[in-house]
Amino acid sequence: MQFRDRADAGRRLAAALERFRAEQPMVLGLPRGGIPVAAEVARHLAAPLDVIVARKLGAPGHTEFAIGAMAGELVRVDESAVQELGVSRDYLSRSIREETDELQRRERIYRQGLPPLAIAARTVILVDDGLATGLTAMVAIEALRARGPRRIIFAAPACAPDRVGLVRRLADDVVCLLAPWDFQAVSLWYDDFHPTTDAEVIQLLREARARFPSQGGPPGTSEVPPPAVPT
Repeated sequence: MQFRDRADAGRRLAAALERFRAEQPMVLGLPRGGIPVAAEVARHLAAPLDVIVARKLGAPGHTEFAIGAMAGELVRVDESAVQELGVSRDYLSRSIREETDELQRRERIYRQGLPPLAIAARTVILVDDGLATGLTAMVAIEALRARGPRRIIFAAPACAPDRVGLVRRLADDVVCLLAPWDFQAVSLWYDDFHPTTDAEVIQLLREARARFPSQGGPPGTSEVPPPAVPT
């Protein structure tokens, strides 16, 4: 299976997530690349869409390889990777400062003054465009767990098979369309994997909020009672 682009991957992933429709889930995407995928999932499930900003801490000279990740005030470092690569504490501290600034910048421009959607007692589907090291997904799940959701499902079109088990320890369920033994990188499973821009993220979030005005209006309107969940 090869995905044409993130929208195509999102539509296929949405079909695999159909079984959660009755729980009236909330869909949260990891920017930037996870938002186009999450937008298709939210549209298919008629679910609200929100963003959770998480940032990877990249290795020196190879920033796409995560040696840690952060979301909100949570910072998690892969100490084994740090030691194996000989990463200095000065580099790590500087990376955390830089990524904190970028995380805060993205929070400002993506939220546009709106608060996060209330997820307490709700089923949350956390979506990314792929799962490589799993560090960003895991720190995002930890941050979401502190907000009291009923349960968290992590979903991605393509996943490194040895990382799925790690994420499953933190999430209540994991849905991956592909987990090939020769995974190598997320980008290999897409024909078009061009970088998602801030403008695209903002537009997709704006469109999603328009479908749920009571949950995307002025600050204070996002607190809605959770739906009854079938037993």
